[in-house]
Amino acid sequence: MGVLMSKKQQVEKVQKCSAVVSAFQAGIKDRPAPAKQSEEAEEGEAPGKTSSSPEEKNTEDAEHGETDNSTGPSTSASVRDECKVNQEAWSRLRDGKGVEPEDLDKSHQLTPPAFVRPKREADDDQPVEVDLEKKEQPPSDEMCDVCEVWTADDLYPCRICTRVFHDGCLRELGYLRAEALQEMRDTAHTVTGWSCYYCDNLNLLLTEEEMYSLMETFKQCKIIPESCLVSDELLQYHHFVSKQQFDKDLTDEQEEEVLAQFAALDPDKTGHIEWSDFLYFESLAVLRKFRMENSLVRLLTPKERDTARSVFMGLDLDKDGVITRAECRQAQQSWFNKRNKDSQSCNVSISHVGPICESSPASSGSERSNDNRPISWADFLKESAIYILAARPNTSAMHIRLPL
Repeated sequence: MGVLMSKKQQVEKVQKCSAVVSAFQAGIKDRPAPAKQSEEAEEGEAPGKTSSSPEEKNTEDAEHGETDNSTGPSTSASVRDECKVNQEAWSRLRDGKGVEPEDLDKSHQLTPPAFVRPKREADDDQPVEVDLEKKEQPPSDEMCDVCEVWTADDLYPCRICTRVFHDGCLRELGYLRAEALQEMRDTAHTVTGWSCYYCDNLNLLLTEEEMYSLMETFKQCKIIPESCLVSDELLQYHHFVSKQQFDKDLTDEQEEEVLAQFAALDPDKTGHIEWSDFLYFESLAVLRKFRMENSLVRLLTPKERDTARSVFMGLDLDKDGVITRAECRQAQQSWFNKRNKDSQSCNVSISHVGPICESSPASSGSERSNDNRPISWADFLKESAIYILAARPNTSAMHIRLPL
């Protein structure tokens, strides 16, 4: 545990809170006791009664205070204890002492984040200028995204965005199970990296309109959310989609491709696919259907663009700003190697990754003959964007849809 530090703004906030608490306490001391008013009423009724001495009044005030406390709500003691705990935590923060996230009262301070879906802008489909030579290198945030506290080496960064988290905060929020928390601890500070719950969820890339369209399809196919799917259910779902979009059933060859998709989404060979993997798989399909390549590039984070730069420059050995299409396909495969537990090389079959569209290199044999065709940095980024997004989840499942 390192020494607790915070930004200047956070320190000022603590000082303001302390000042408010001190003023409130001072106001409580200066406030006249209710017992005093009752004494004055008694004096009005019995003018012949002599006034009590200051010592007697203090004693009576104390007795009345105890009586009021005893007749007050039973929760007052717990409220005072809660305030005391929080004040002690803030005092430790103000004094620069170390504080564990568990020391703070999570039941009142940690609330699940409100996920806001993105909105399409008017220029979403316009070309994006991304400089190849200029790396962005965005620094990670200084404080936990949940509790807004910095505790030295106990923060775990996301490999996609700049957010950092305490494992204790994520555990209290309930977004990660025990095995997922352990995986985060093991990978967050390695080359493999770890995606936070914002970036891991590819469904959050969809707009409200796109999500509505997807949910309507699920309802029509009687897909139950949060449930696992077996191969027959996935086949039935794709039969329905094909009937709706093309007014025809799947061919035998297309059914084999659907089963290949199922195998890619079930790397552990459990016989079923998780709901999250199916949802991410379909979310990417919606993105590929409704978004232009330039719009997909806009979804990439600075960290992802920097990684794409490193991959492209590593393949561009002669430094002429172009690579071959074969090298482009190799790079598209490489995004998944870090997440694939069974493979740490570039020997992943392109058939398990799937092309971006039917006119991509993997969709026909005639295109494969153009392996030496030059690809510029801008084209490389546009064609690779969907693969980069598909590699965000922490699972080793492949979420790229095979061509139908």
